Amino acid sequence: MQLTRRQALALAPTLTLLSCTSDKNNKTMNGITEQAWGALPSGETISLFTLRNEKGVETTISSYAGRIVTLKVPDRDGKFADVVLGYDTLAPYTQKNPFFGTLVGRYANRIANGGFTLNGKKYTLAVNNGPNSLHGGLQGFDKKAWHPEITNGGKSLQLTYVSKDGEEGYPGTLTSVVTYTLGSDNSLTLDYAATTDADTVLNLTNHSYFNLAGHGNGKILDHQLMITADKFTPVNANLIPTGELKSVENTPFDFRQPTAVGARIDSPDQQIQYGAGYDHNFVLNRAGEAPSLAARITEPQSGRVMDVLTTQPGVQFYTANHITGEIKGKEGAIYHARGAYCFETQHFPDTPNQPSFPTAVLKPGEKYHQITVFRFSTL
Repeated sequence: MQLTRRQALALAPTLTLLSCTSDKNNKTMNGITEQAWGALPSGETISLFTLRNEKGVETTISSYAGRIVTLKVPDRDGKFADVVLGYDTLAPYTQKNPFFGTLVGRYANRIANGGFTLNGKKYTLAVNNGPNSLHGGLQGFDKKAWHPEITNGGKSLQLTYVSKDGEEGYPGTLTSVVTYTLGSDNSLTLDYAATTDADTVLNLTNHSYFNLAGHGNGKILDHQLMITADKFTPVNANLIPTGELKSVENTPFDFRQPTAVGARIDSPDQQIQYGAGYDHNFVLNRAGEAPSLAARITEPQSGRVMDVLTTQPGVQFYTANHITGEIKGKEGAIYHARGAYCFETQHFPDTPNQPSFPTAVLKPGEKYHQITVFRFSTL
C-alpha cells in the first residue's frame, strides 16, 4: 500500500514532494540518483538511490527495507572506504541474513515469549529467536518494499510503508515514514515518523553493521568506543531484560571513557557470556528533545570517527558475535564474527512487557517521531 500525497504531507509537513525526470532505467534529481535494482519474488520492483554531498561522501539506500547498502567516507588522508557490511546485489538481501543495513520494525529487538498485553488484550507474535520475537517477526519491516519519494528540494529520500492491522500480530494500521538526508557535515540523518489508527507498540531502528576500517577489513576489537550511558539493562539467558537499570561502573559495560571494544569482550562476566560479547541495551544520559550524543567510535589506523546522535532513550550495541565466516559480502569480502558493530538506537528491548521502561505505545492522534544521526569525521 502506498502513501497518498495528503498522508505524506501530514506526516512530514516541511517537505516539498517533487517528481523525478526519467531516463529509462535511471533518474537523477539534484545529486540523488535512482537506478533499477531488480525485483522481489513477489514481483515488486526495487530501486537503489545514491545520495552524495559536495565533499564526496556517498551512500546508497535501497527501497527494499530502506537498507543502507553502501556508505563511503574518507580517512585522515582523504582515502574513501565503504564502512557498512552488505551485498552487491538485491538477491542475497531477500534471503536469510543478519539484517544488514535494514530498517527494523514493527518492534525492533526482542519481545519475550512472542507476546504482550495492551489495554487488557493479549497479542501473539511470531517467535523467531528462541522463545522470543525478534525485529518484527518472520515478515518484519526488513522484508518489505517501501514506497520512495525524493523530497526536501531533492536533498532527501523519503521511504514509506503502511503496515496493516494484524500484520505479524501487531494491532492497528501503522503508517511509517523514514527520511534519509546526507548533510554537508558528512552526517547521515534518519528521521522517523509514524501514525496509527489504533493503539499499538512501535520501535523503529536501523540495523547497519559498521567497520570504520572498511567493510570486511578485519575485526573491530581495537576500535575505541565511548557510550554516554551510566546504566545498561541486564538480560537473562534469553537476552530479555530483567527490568533492572544497572550501573556500568566496575563492569565490562563502562564505556564512559574511550575504551577498546575488545578490552573486555571476553570477560567472564555473566552478561558478556549471555551475549557472547556485546549485545546489550545502554540507557543513554539524555537531556532535552534534540538529538544528543549516544556514542563515538574511532578507528585508530584510518583516523575515521563516527558519532551516533539520537533522540531515543537507548542504544543496542552489538558486536556481530554470531556472524560466521560463511557470509560472502560486497566485493567478495568474507564477513567474520566481531568484524563490525551495530548501534541500534531504540526503546528498550521487551518494553511492551516492562511497565517500568519508557513507554513504546503509540495511540491514534499521536505522532511517533525520532531522529538518529551517523556523523563522520577524522582525527
